[in-house]
Amino acid sequence: MDIHGGERRLLDATPKGLYIAGRWREAAASFPVEDPATGRTLCEVADAAPEDGRAALDAACAAAESWAATAPRERGEILRRAYQLMVDRTADLGRLMTLEMGKSITESEGEISYAAEFFRWFAEEAVRVAGRYGREPAGGYRILTTRGPVGSCLLITPWNFPAAMGTRKIAPAIAAGCTMIMKPAALTPLTMLAVAQLLEDAGLPPGVLNVVPTTSAAAVTGPLLDDPRLRKLSFTGSTEVGRDLLRRAAGNLLRTSMELGGNAPFVVFEDADVDHAVEQAVIAKMRNIGQSCVAANRFLVARPLVDTFAHGLADRMGRLRLGPGTAPGSDVGPLVEEKARTKVTALVEDAVARGAKILTGGAVPSGPGWFYPPTVLVGVPTQADMFRTEIFGPVAPIYGFDTEAEGIALANDTEFGLVSYAFTRDLSRGLRAVDRLQTGMVGLNRGLLSNPAAPFGGIKHSGIGREGGAEGIEEYLTLKYAAVGD
Repeated sequence: MDIHGGERRLLDATPKGLYIAGRWREAAASFPVEDPATGRTLCEVADAAPEDGRAALDAACAAAESWAATAPRERGEILRRAYQLMVDRTADLGRLMTLEMGKSITESEGEISYAAEFFRWFAEEAVRVAGRYGREPAGGYRILTTRGPVGSCLLITPWNFPAAMGTRKIAPAIAAGCTMIMKPAALTPLTMLAVAQLLEDAGLPPGVLNVVPTTSAAAVTGPLLDDPRLRKLSFTGSTEVGRDLLRRAAGNLLRTSMELGGNAPFVVFEDADVDHAVEQAVIAKMRNIGQSCVAANRFLVARPLVDTFAHGLADRMGRLRLGPGTAPGSDVGPLVEEKARTKVTALVEDAVARGAKILTGGAVPSGPGWFYPPTVLVGVPTQADMFRTEIFGPVAPIYGFDTEAEGIALANDTEFGLVSYAFTRDLSRGLRAVDRLQTGMVGLNRGLLSNPAAPFGGIKHSGIGREGGAEGIEEYLTLKYAAVGD
């Protein structure tokens, strides 16, 4: 199938090489990037080998001293220019993201706006890194503390938010004075390569950011984790891979930030506004076609409300239009690859075999692409595989509960602890839920909570550290104490 002329021009204008030491270079091999809506190959991208990873670390370390010495205001101004460039290029970046990832143009452009805000937020945080100075309590000397960049960082990002997951790491690293090696997901490398070009255009010096797309992630990143020059690892992805990376990072005692898997409960208490809960459920479930670590995964509903909530949600999700993200009027694009759809299909079939009833969706459509329809299941037993598994697709399973205590207990019955959602009109109950839900984030009467000004991250097996907010830059800073004699 031919690619539309405008899309071909966009793809031709997007860099496809390795970005090392401020230069675009070829690799010995390449790999295809495919459109999940059609299965067609969009283009070929340079496939980094271990020696390319080493070259990227060499470049990051060579730039580290001068970049750390760069004035915070100058670093902030680069981020501010990057913010404006990203806003100006929203249409092209959004379409590029839709081509390689599948989400609708509207949603892709929304992600570009969100991603740009990390540049703006950390442009302002760059000049606010502070220490303290004071007299030692006994009066013998003075205490001086300063904060500086942690050093060269390895950043590994997932495919589902190819712009925002990158800028959420890159922006605080730039603001703190760190240099970076970025390894984007092989399924969606084009957006990050375009962001690297954008940062170069904004004036980021050579070697501060290096980008090495690869299909051999372990072979390229493993030697970097073993290299004593690397000082930090930041990873967003599955808990399974995160555990392996933490084990590897322990060898050099690297600073780590881990944003891992989720199994988000969406708890609707008996006094909730059901219409509002349904509206927010669509937002919490369907962002990014359900392919999000903060997507609502288990809908826990007080039994008196189950029928009303389930049919309301099925009505809303059943009206969403399935189609390529580039098609006008499309609400729900394809899943990212065949493996993702196979997983979702198996989870739904397992739930139905255990007694769940499908209210809408549940059948793979014919035709090309990895589409799966918005699906609502009711009467799902907690023994179903999807109760313990991150679905990562447009499927909403509904479970009933009888008491507040039972609802909270079901919500907490998971190894994950990234985000939870709670709906109630009772402020006291809402605050109890915030206190008792075992997650790093809570959406109280709200299905969308990601914000560059707020700390994002989880507990339990959902991660270590926080991204965004005033806390986000701390992940890239090290603290030094000096005892200053009188």
